[in-house]
Amino acid sequence: MTTVFKRFSFDAAHRLPGLVPGHRCGRIHGHTFHLEVRCAGPINPRTGMVVAYEDIKAAVVPVLADLDHHLLNDLPGLEIPTTENLAAYLWHRLQPTLPLLSELLLQETATAGILYRGPETQVSGGKRRRQDVAVRRVQPKRTTKTST
Repeated sequence: MTTVFKRFSFDAAHRLPGLVPGHRCGRIHGHTFHLEVRCAGPINPRTGMVVAYEDIKAAVVPVLADLDHHLLNDLPGLEIPTTENLAAYLWHRLQPTLPLLSELLLQETATAGILYRGPETQVSGGKRRRQDVAVRRVQPKRTTKTST
């Protein structure tokens, strides 16, 4: 098994609803997102490749054009545009044209991001179950202050 990757970047704004009042991520702010698209599979003996870089680019560029310089909250399916939900959204959009898609590394800042391996979630006991995060609406955790 060999993994091929290609990197992209795009600029977008978002705000995270449902946070405690005054949380800085509750205000509209922007990021230069960095996306690494990884495809894994056997090397094709005829071409010597797993997948051509051009094929990855052809799949990714139109999807990123829908996100670049947009407010992510305005896009259907990204009403709660956390990095986790954005990665699931990207997977949902890319997987039909990139059948060997294996991972998405999505960075929101130079020091923070996520590695998304598709709509499977680890559950207790080491068993895995299917879960389409891009379709289901995940509410961010609310943090509340308690008075003493």
